Amino acid sequence: MILLYETPDAKRNEAFILELQRFADFELVCWDDWSEAGLTVLLEKLKSQTVLFRCRRPEAARYLEDRGVRLVNRAEVNRIANDKWLSYQLFQVLGVPAIPTYREPLEFPCVAKSVDGHGGQEVEMVESADSLPAFSSDVIYQPVIPHIADIRAYVIGDEVVGAVKRSSDSSFKKNFSLGAEVERYELDSIQELQVLKIARAVKADYIGIDFLLLEDGRHLFNEIEDPVGARSFYQTHEDNIAELLVRHLEKKYD
Repeated sequence: MILLYETPDAKRNEAFILELQRFADFELVCWDDWSEAGLTVLLEKLKSQTVLFRCRRPEAARYLEDRGVRLVNRAEVNRIANDKWLSYQLFQVLGVPAIPTYREPLEFPCVAKSVDGHGGQEVEMVESADSLPAFSSDVIYQPVIPHIADIRAYVIGDEVVGAVKRSSDSSFKKNFSLGAEVERYELDSIQELQVLKIARAVKADYIGIDFLLLEDGRHLFNEIEDPVGARSFYQTHEDNIAELLVRHLEKKYD
């Protein structure tokens, strides 16, 4: 199998890559040329292979998949998960509770996000129409919703393998990479049912699904993560998610 990363992400995720390679014969391919010519060369490297696609490149994923490369996750997962507006539309279609999301700000203060941001980047609190952000891509706007934590559920195939509660007293952003505190969290039956409903709808092999935990116990779905980072999982769980993923891939694709 091929493990495909962009070079900077491969450096940041070296520990996870080594864990994957402990459990399966992954050839690491680092790739940064997403031009048409670059994709042609990449296609030759990946033909007839199963590729664990750890890049946020929906157009490249579609190009490769349309030419016979088997991707994990498939291209449609990458497209939806890396566009917060598309993710919100999916939540609406599935009928799961989600943060109200708009293409224009309806009130202030509000939260502005670039549709393709990740890791808490390009997310800002906006106090007035005079301070709208100039992000590098399209922007969505959400109301400021008081909540006690952000929950990330990790899903492999048809199973929730764990969930992490992320909280911060210093920022409205609850990303582990930005210093949030993390602890293990057990989904209730409704949360698990809805998380699996989302994962099955996009036919994902390995994703993260994020939702806000409100003060009254309700929850609102926020984002889908592909590729999803596992640092907070390793901080809070005894299971090795790299091993769980490899066993799933062996069962499904070998």
